[in-house]
Amino acid sequence: TEMTNKSFPVGFILFGFSEWPQLERVLFWIIAVCYTMIILSNSTIILLCCIDPRLYTPMYFFLSNLSILELCFTTATMPQMLLNLWGPDKSISYTGCVIQVFIFLCVAATECILLVVMAFDRYVAVCQPLRYTIIMNPPLCWKLALVAWMSGLMESLIQSSVTFQLPFCSHHVLDDFLCEVTSLIRLTCADTSSNEWQITLSAVIFTMLPMGLIMTSYGFIAQAVGKMKSEEGKQRAIATCSSHLLVVFMFYGTGAVVYTDPKKSIASQHGKFFTFFYTVVTPLLNPLIYTLRNKDVKDALKRMLRKGFSIW
Repeated sequence: TEMTNKSFPVGFILFGFSEWPQLERVLFWIIAVCYTMIILSNSTIILLCCIDPRLYTPMYFFLSNLSILELCFTTATMPQMLLNLWGPDKSISYTGCVIQVFIFLCVAATECILLVVMAFDRYVAVCQPLRYTIIMNPPLCWKLALVAWMSGLMESLIQSSVTFQLPFCSHHVLDDFLCEVTSLIRLTCADTSSNEWQITLSAVIFTMLPMGLIMTSYGFIAQAVGKMKSEEGKQRAIATCSSHLLVVFMFYGTGAVVYTDPKKSIASQHGKFFTFFYTVVTPLLNPLIYTLRNKDVKDALKRMLRKGFSIW
């Protein structure tokens, strides 16, 4: 077998759910509806956070960053998924695969750090309410967001470059519905043990460690909420924090299953369904969880709609 990346003149074949053709057509419509809802919901959140002065707070600044990440994430993966599900052509170009892996890794790693930043913001808001505006000042918020984005960029540069330096065999069928590191390393003719260790280490740094920090911050938040005398303040804190925790468990949980033990995940059919969950379901649920359980966002949306109707 020729051990060279030149054996990919066309690119890769994304096998996906090809063994279930009936499921493919159903998945096409599910993903098409989900993608439309993700674009609309996340765009609405970004727009509201930009135009409504009442949402000019650290929490909504980070929430708008999360929405930008979701838009990048889904736009890098879902259109290709829809193309492959609709017709007999399951291919993706080599360049397209590189771009998809790079954006996928960058956005996923950035979100891992951003969720920690959001947990820190909630910790300061609940545990240090009188000093909140002093601590969470705009320069610090921008720096924290920048740290999250730069961490994701560095992780993506390292992980994607290492992956695409591997000598791939002539067999170029990916048993997945998108280009992912865990699937790509199956195509190499070389020893991938160092790559698997690197993936596991990255998973620990970007999933296990952030989860530990988030759970610690919410331990302090739970103590502070328990001491609150105001029932309304207590309910508001619980509603905001529980929605954040739900997003955290969905995102880190599925990501950790696939990436903490890459050898096991790439050998398992369940890996595809976990990937499907964090590429389609989680980006759809994130804005719904935040908006449906958040009075400020709902009020801002009502104000924007009232202004829109009054103009017409």
